Amino acid sequence: MAGEEIRATADAAGLAALISRAASQTEGQKKGPPPVDRWNPPFCGDIDMEIRADGTWFYMGTPIGRAPLVRLFSTVLRKDEDGATYLVTPVEKVGIRVVDAPFVAVEMSVTERDGLQVLTFRTNVGDVVEAGGDHPLRFVIHGENNELKPYLHVRGRLEALVARAVMYDIVELGEVIEIAGVATFCIRSAGAVFPVMPAAELDALAR
Repeated sequence: MAGEEIRATADAAGLAALISRAASQTEGQKKGPPPVDRWNPPFCGDIDMEIRADGTWFYMGTPIGRAPLVRLFSTVLRKDEDGATYLVTPVEKVGIRVVDAPFVAVEMSVTERDGLQVLTFRTNVGDVVEAGGDHPLRFVIHGENNELKPYLHVRGRLEALVARAVMYDIVELGEVIEIAGVATFCIRSAGAVFPVMPAAELDALAR
C-alpha cells in the first residue's frame, strides 16, 4: 500500500513519492485546489511533517525550502471533524502536525466595491482570499499578554493566521458598532461585520 511505503521509507524518497501522487491529482486543473473534501481515502498513518506557527513547513525536522513544493502540499490539505490536519489524495490520507494555523495571511489590500470596504488577503502559499460572509474573520485573545490573533477562513476547515504586521493594519480599520446593546470594536469587509471585542475591553488593553 502507498501509505505503508511512506511509513517504511523514512527519507526523502517517501516525501518525493507523496509529492508525485499529489501532483498527479492536480495536473490539468485550470485553477483552485483539488476537491479534497469529496475524497474519502483510507488513513495511512502519520508522517513527520509539521507546519510551524510562522507558516514554515518542515519534513523530518528540516525546512522545506522549495516554495513550489510547499504550495503543492498546501493544495491537498484538509482538516477533518476530529480536529486533525491531513494531506489527502484519492487513494490515501496521512496526518501532519500544525502548530497554529496551516496558512499565514502575509498581505492585505483595502478596496471599495459598491460603496463597501473590501479586505483581500494573500497567504504565504499564494491563496488570495476576500474576507466576507463566505470567508469570515475571527479574533482570539491569546496568552498572558492578551495578544490579539486574527484568523481568516480560507477553505473547508482551514484558516490563515493573520501576520502581526497585517493585524496592525486591520486594527487601524476598526470601528465601534453596537451589537446586541454592547459597544463592540468591529471590522467590516464586503458587507459583513466581524466583532473583535467589546469596546470596553479594548480600552482596558490599551491602558
